[in-house]
Formats: sequence, structure tokens, C-alpha cells
Amino acid sequence: MAKKKYEERTQELLVPIAEEAGVGIYDVEYVKEGREFYLRAYIDKEGGVTIQDCERVSRALSDRLDEEDFIEDAYILEVSSPGLGRTLKKDRHLQMSMGETVEVKTYVPIDKQKEFTGDLKAFDEDTITIETDGVPRVFARKEVARIKLALDF
Repeated sequence: MAKKKYEERTQELLVPIAEEAGVGIYDVEYVKEGREFYLRAYIDKEGGVTIQDCERVSRALSDRLDEEDFIEDAYILEVSSPGLGRTLKKDRHLQMSMGETVEVKTYVPIDKQKEFTGDLKAFDEDTITIETDGVPRVFARKEVARIKLALDF
């Protein structure tokens, strides 16, 4: 089974667990880092998730994954919050973050820089638009290496 199938099936198993725990699913990813495989479930709720939320979801999800046993490799299960500076990977993440200050990192320099900060104003399947000091800047999605919420400290 491919990485995407692992993520999709895990998300299916996670839906009723998250609902019962009173949290939402932000993302699920299956990645290899070094020699280890990680299955990560990111959960969120208004006001933020607690360690108890993560523990409750992790235990229930672990039990369901053991029952289903569809992942061939040995892996480490992690359940956590996506964090304050969360990466915006999917359109629904972008939609939830409209008007928020984001950091955009590009693959190659544009006007001699690769990092841009501004308010997320629009997106479609091909572009992402941020506004900095009242000036809109449009990026082709294929130019964007990463977009995440900016941390304001």
C-alpha cells in the first residue's frame, strides 16, 4: 500500500475517534525520516489541544491501527497539535487561514529573496496571493516550497 493510501486509511479510522474526543483532524502524514517511518496525526480544536487530548486520541488510534494492521513497515505513531506556526499544505488549511499573516518560502529567489511575509488574501489551484504593506504579491504555486502561519512575538 502506498504512502497516500496509508494516510487516507488512517484518516478514515481517525474521524470517529476525533469526533468522540471533541477535536478536529488537521492533517495525517506518513513519512520516512532517516531509517524510521512516522505516522503523524495532527489534531486541533478551538483554544488548542491539550496533552490529554493527544494522549486520548493516540491510544484509541493505536488500538484501531493494531486491529486493522494495514501498514507493512514498522512505524512510530505521533499525535500532536499542528503548532502555532503550522504549515498550510492543503486548500482547506489555506481557507481556514485567510486574512492571517503567513510566511512564504520559494524554491528559487524572486527579486533576490526567497522568503516573504504578508497577509493571505487569495488562492486558487495555480496561485497564492499575499499582501504586504497594502501591495499584493502573487506566487505561482509551483514556485512555493512552503507556506506557514507567521509567529507574532
